[in-house]
Amino acid sequence: MTLAERTLSKDFLPVILAGGAGTRLWPLSRELYPKQFLRLVGDRTMLQHALAMLEGLPHQPPQIVCNHHHRFIVAEQCRQQGLAPAAIVLEPVPRNTAPALALAALGAELAAEDPVLLALPADVYIGDVPSFQQAVAGALPFAEDGGIVTFGIEPSRPETGYGYIQAGEALADGVARVAAFTEKPSLSVASQYVADGGYFWNSGMFAVRASVYLRELRTFRPRIHDACAEAVQAQREDLDFLRPGEAFHECPAESIDYAVMENTARAVVVPVRLDWTDLGSWRALAEKLDGDEDGNTISGDVVAVGVRNSHLVSQERLVAALGLDGVVIVETADAILVAAKDRVQEIKELVARLDANSRNELREHTTSYRPWGHAQTFKHGDGFLVKRITVAPGESLSLQMHRHRAEHWVVIRGEAHVQRGDDAFVINADESTYIPAGVRHRLSNRGAESLDVIEVQVGDYLADDDIVRFDDNYGRE
Repeated sequence: MTLAERTLSKDFLPVILAGGAGTRLWPLSRELYPKQFLRLVGDRTMLQHALAMLEGLPHQPPQIVCNHHHRFIVAEQCRQQGLAPAAIVLEPVPRNTAPALALAALGAELAAEDPVLLALPADVYIGDVPSFQQAVAGALPFAEDGGIVTFGIEPSRPETGYGYIQAGEALADGVARVAAFTEKPSLSVASQYVADGGYFWNSGMFAVRASVYLRELRTFRPRIHDACAEAVQAQREDLDFLRPGEAFHECPAESIDYAVMENTARAVVVPVRLDWTDLGSWRALAEKLDGDEDGNTISGDVVAVGVRNSHLVSQERLVAALGLDGVVIVETADAILVAAKDRVQEIKELVARLDANSRNELREHTTSYRPWGHAQTFKHGDGFLVKRITVAPGESLSLQMHRHRAEHWVVIRGEAHVQRGDDAFVINADESTYIPAGVRHRLSNRGAESLDVIEVQVGDYLADDDIVRFDDNYGRE
């Protein structure tokens, strides 16, 4: 019998908070494909790593709260993990972690249940899973008794990128009341915290009974509580997802720390020594990877000569580096980041500049993921666009029409079942067809292997919103 099974009186409900934007790891992380869906350390994505940390603990099927734009990515990564979540709750707009946890707590209340919620961010890395599970086992009884438990990470160094928790009165061995929260301190203050002891990094992980969280949220942030409550009452099912009602748009955006933890008298901290990081910068990621004899962490097609203490990533093309020290170079199909390693925390200023200029490189990769597969853009010029479309076995694009563009399809692998107007036919590898503007059409893959098609779009308007859907297997409008 495990420690968790001896300690817990009933199963808890994991709530995976997967709504982050992840811009600090641009250009790998994009608005439509943020870092929680990337494989950064090991062979699992960050979301899959968070789910795997729960294996062996007695818990209910998890809930995942994410942005509605990411719903099919979340569903697919859960499927790859062999896991069926209890619910994937879709935030229509990002509103930070306090409303996200409220959606899960209110959903439990609606079902006349009052579980202990274990809130885990999907974008942190924990290398010592047994220690994490022992910390959970020790924390949950305090949550069952009405505490709001946060996990404090023993600091290994002064760190200005994390918030800190000061432990107060001891409640039990390894458990204390929270005396104070401090947002990201200066280096001198962080150094003093480490020297003094009793201060811990704020992990963003919480354990709290649903009713307790809702009661404290109603007390300190009634606008958040009421907006979320109205949204949950009006939520609807959409395939395998739950969509809260329109009231969620009116909900203030605030973290659990600001909304509840810094105000409640129920805050409890469980200090824990963990291999933990939020992978919040390229430097933090490099520190989790194995370096070479020159202190470099390298991924992809990279040739480095006379390079030291650097992080070099190639996704599409050769990266050749010469005579550099302490730099970050990240190459993707449509963007290259070159930065001093000791200034990567300032990437938010670069991202803000890209946002101000409405650069699409901030929003999505050249490869975009769809419920039926994915599409990679090769070339976009004046009046034309070239893509490679990959349709998974058994999947279909929507029955659709474009007003402003025609499409040419060339099959390079697999068997394409095509509906074009009133005609239905099959085209195989090295065969092609033409879809005029204004004609209803659908591309399907009924085979057992992936279908790859080169699509050439021609027209005076080639944006994604030039689409009228008549029928869609995935409930998209």
